[in-house]
Amino acid sequence: MVSRTAAALAAASPAIAEAHFRAEATPYHPIERPDGYLNLGTAENRLLGDLLTAWAAELPPVTEQETRYAPLHGTALLRERIAALLTGTYGAPVDPEHLVLVSGASAALDVIASVLCDPGEAIVLPAPYYGAFDTDLGGRSGARLVPAPLRSGTGFALELEPIDRALRLAARAGATVRAIALATPANPLGLVHPADLLRDLVELAAAHRVHLIGDQIYAHSVFGSRPFTALEAVGGERVHTVWGFAKDFGLPGFKAGVLHSTDPEVLAAARALAYFAPVSTGTQAVLARLLADPVRTAAFLAENRRRLAASCAAAAAQLARHGIGHLPAEAGCSLWIDLRPMLPAPGFAGEQELWRTVADRLRVNILPGAAFHSPEPGWFRLCHPLDAGLVAEAVARLGTLPRRTGAAAAEGSPR
Repeated sequence: MVSRTAAALAAASPAIAEAHFRAEATPYHPIERPDGYLNLGTAENRLLGDLLTAWAAELPPVTEQETRYAPLHGTALLRERIAALLTGTYGAPVDPEHLVLVSGASAALDVIASVLCDPGEAIVLPAPYYGAFDTDLGGRSGARLVPAPLRSGTGFALELEPIDRALRLAARAGATVRAIALATPANPLGLVHPADLLRDLVELAAAHRVHLIGDQIYAHSVFGSRPFTALEAVGGERVHTVWGFAKDFGLPGFKAGVLHSTDPEVLAAARALAYFAPVSTGTQAVLARLLADPVRTAAFLAENRRRLAASCAAAAAQLARHGIGHLPAEAGCSLWIDLRPMLPAPGFAGEQELWRTVADRLRVNILPGAAFHSPEPGWFRLCHPLDAGLVAEAVARLGTLPRRTGAAAAEGSPR
């Protein structure tokens, strides 16, 4: 028999992970495996392979020093170089001593939730939100996640009123709310939050005496006209952010994420928890070399943004060609697409049925809105940073879905 925590984690494996590994086990190939899966459900940035291959070819051999133990919250060199990168991006000074490096952004989220929350305490999140937050923030900490539903009529844009209402209702129900958490830029929506709204959000958190957790994993993947605003630029001591190499550098397999906080108690506890999730010394050495030349790093990230913009535009054009609506994206790896007119039945039961049809009959992996706590059924997340031909094939298959007459179709589809 295993512990209750272990049993709960085993039973609550994120739908994102399960769908990903199922699709990757039998990938589509137009000749060798035409019945394989087209995996547009995973937010992996696969546009940078040639750049990473060229960079890897220049790496020197691993040294004996790089096989030894290193500080478990990150080597001084790598934290210094990450701090320099983030200082330039965030427009606010980042001290290397305020960084805790762990094995991925998921681990960093787990760390900050475990530091802030005792089991049963609450974290409020504007919804839709990244589905794996349920596990990342709540799986081991025992925190209870409370969605604050946003409105589809405004394109699910971030608003303070639903968050304030969720905070008040949770407190009225007797919950101890410890934090607000959100992805900024937003995932799955691909939206960049305005600076003044983030400033107001920091003030709202302060008024409720709760912490603010920001997942800034797409900080260098903004390709729209609205600039990214880091919470560091508007926040204070009770603001804690997470970043990593998975999206902006296309290195999800390196499993390197970083928590930034200026709260001494939070940092001390986070460093202690890093003992359980360190990044290998060799991986840290490789990443330090990746950041060694700031000019080259800046050029790499600029090319990433250019390619993401082109990939997003191409996917949007394919969606328009097949009459599928979506919300315009400004950042990240995904588009929030509108399949409400294709729902075979009302509600989330209809969404679940449509998801099964898309996966089993069309062999396309996209994720339903329910996986992201969408307040409205019929929305799906489609990830686009991969071969354009695969995206086009997947969208063409989605275009064959029968459209329902009546309420769902009449709602219309934002472009």
